[in-house]
Amino acid sequence: MALSNTSESGIVTNRELRKAGVTARYAAKLCGPGGPWRRLMPGVILLRDSAPTRLQLLQAAVARFGPEVVVTGADALRARGVGCSLTREVHLLVPDYRRVPAEPGMLPRRTTRMPPPTMIDGVPFAPPARAALDLARLELDPLRIDELISLPLYWGLCTLDELSEELDSGNRRGSAAVRTALRRVDPEETYAHGLAKKVLSSCPLPEPSWNTTLCDRRGRPIGTADAWWDDIGMAWQFRAPKPGAANFHPLALTATGTVLVRCTIDQLKKVPLEVAAELVRAFGEATRTPRPKVRTIGRIDAA
Repeated sequence: MALSNTSESGIVTNRELRKAGVTARYAAKLCGPGGPWRRLMPGVILLRDSAPTRLQLLQAAVARFGPEVVVTGADALRARGVGCSLTREVHLLVPDYRRVPAEPGMLPRRTTRMPPPTMIDGVPFAPPARAALDLARLELDPLRIDELISLPLYWGLCTLDELSEELDSGNRRGSAAVRTALRRVDPEETYAHGLAKKVLSSCPLPEPSWNTTLCDRRGRPIGTADAWWDDIGMAWQFRAPKPGAANFHPLALTATGTVLVRCTIDQLKKVPLEVAAELVRAFGEATRTPRPKVRTIGRIDAA
């Protein structure tokens, strides 16, 4: 049996099986109790008897509903490296002229505004702005909505203007809470992380931890790092202190031997190559010196 069109994930349709000479009856037997295959949804089979991964579910959804569908929401954001929780259901955009059957674990939404998809691992994903807004529309908690619409800004995937344009282009029904949240976004503060990610993309440096509180050996907070390289004890600060927040003097960190790089959001925008060069220089310095005796106590709010 040859299944030349089958992806490495093992997702295959009944049509592909028939082309390979596998009858419907034999496929049903292989998907039965004790069989080596598993039927994920009508017409779609996983060629192994194990619980599907999230990626396999996404590929199965595309196989089930057709190549015109686009995956949006949390899955589309996570596909681009955004750290956010997955939703229980896979959120799909379907052309308005299509009627799709109800399917457990799937949340299809018909729309007249199908976005241009980006293919990642064989799955068509919605653009970041659309994905974040689609996800935020499912939420009722204002704080959670604030967090969700900030995600693509925080990760440097779009601008506030692009979010606003996407929201204005869509259906205004049920968007009041999202529109209100969008007006609360601080574009400079939120977008800073995205700018920093772009700077690091031009550096031969490992990925840091983000938004970390640093403590001395007794566990007393002595500073924060917008980016932190724990193995060598190097900190990067680029956000301005927030009013009312606990602000630490940079000397408290440098006194421990921590290599500290500081810059402004304006420098991230205007001279990113200079900032990148300074990070590389500081990283080299940190690797040549003993790691400072500091430890972290976890992440702080990012946006």
